[in-house]
Amino acid sequence: MGVAADERQALATLLHDLGPDAPTLCEGWTTRDLAAHLVVREHRPDAAPGIMVPALAGYTQKVQDRYAAKPWESLVEQVRQGPSKFWPTSLGPLDELTNTAEFLVHHEDVRRAQPGWQPRPADPTRDAAAWKSAKGAAKLNLRKAPVGVTLKTKTGQEAAVKTGPDPVTVVGDPIDLLLFVFGRDAVDLDFEGDAAAVTKLQSVHRGL
Repeated sequence: MGVAADERQALATLLHDLGPDAPTLCEGWTTRDLAAHLVVREHRPDAAPGIMVPALAGYTQKVQDRYAAKPWESLVEQVRQGPSKFWPTSLGPLDELTNTAEFLVHHEDVRRAQPGWQPRPADPTRDAAAWKSAKGAAKLNLRKAPVGVTLKTKTGQEAAVKTGPDPVTVVGDPIDLLLFVFGRDAVDLDFEGDAAAVTKLQSVHRGL
């Protein structure tokens, strides 16, 4: 098992426990919508491109809505089982490469949308994967930032991920840095830099 596989199983269990109508951090999505998204991503190559390409999003939404209408237990089980063995990401190394950030972020999307959520205890393996994913995604996801950006963990690891004026350093645990890079605001972070620059960074669209 790897981090992606572990997060998949933990997310599936949480979805099962919460039911289909719980909130998530994904705007406009309940747990049912999020589960359907994950299944479409791994089972419908004809519809998956619309997740990234706005011109194809209408078709993707129609397919996703059909999956969302399935019985909840069946939908959650598809999330838990993942793709068929013929799907490329069914292989462990490729699963880790392509799904670690996806399942880390979406697991937290569900966890942190619930009342009274608390950060999970530190885990060296998970934290290392989150830090690697945050650094890897930041250069693309923060491309619209009008300021320079450095990510820094509480243990002192640093990565300059965006060049620009009025640099801001974002400090926090790896999972919070990852969530920030993917546009989430339910995070515990410190921002070092000019106040106006920090506001600009916090306000900019972060993500694909």
